[in-house]
Amino acid sequence: MAPQFLILSLLISCQALTSTTKAAEDTGFVGSLDRATLGLEKKNQVSHFRFYFHETFTANNATSVPVVPALPKYNTTTSFGTVGVMDNALTTGPERSSKLVGRVEGLYAATSQTEFNLLVVLNFVLTEGKYNGSTITILGRNRISQNLREIPVIGGSGVFRFATGYAEVNTVFLDPQTRSTIEYNIYVSHY
Repeated sequence: MAPQFLILSLLISCQALTSTTKAAEDTGFVGSLDRATLGLEKKNQVSHFRFYFHETFTANNATSVPVVPALPKYNTTTSFGTVGVMDNALTTGPERSSKLVGRVEGLYAATSQTEFNLLVVLNFVLTEGKYNGSTITILGRNRISQNLREIPVIGGSGVFRFATGYAEVNTVFLDPQTRSTIEYNIYVSHY
């Protein structure tokens, strides 16, 4: 009887020990955090930002450049395969002389074989007021043929940690040989 009791006691003890540490040991790399330590005790708010970014395509002072050319088969139709980078001025108005409030740094790729669409990964790097040093990050499909496009906000930094939302995108001016002005209305939920 004693060996059976000892074995039963050991099994119960082992079960008790493993159940108290099971959550932490399931992966070995995850744990719970207090929301306040991340600044999440504040009330969630939704903000609307209207920005304009200004691209220049000409070689001398280009701010948006292709680094991988389109595949020859698609060069004149959809530019499929083109990959580029950008570092564009971000202003409060559609004129290039409008107040500069940051930069748009990112990547774009022509990803459709049937129409001119871009996959964009953009950081809106803000330099003014309480947003100085904060970023809003968007990633998604930019369907250039539509007048108004919608792209998801997937995050941010600084004031925009844990940000979500969407951007409405509108081309204000486009000359594919020289420059463009693009309007971004960004609706972002943040703490």
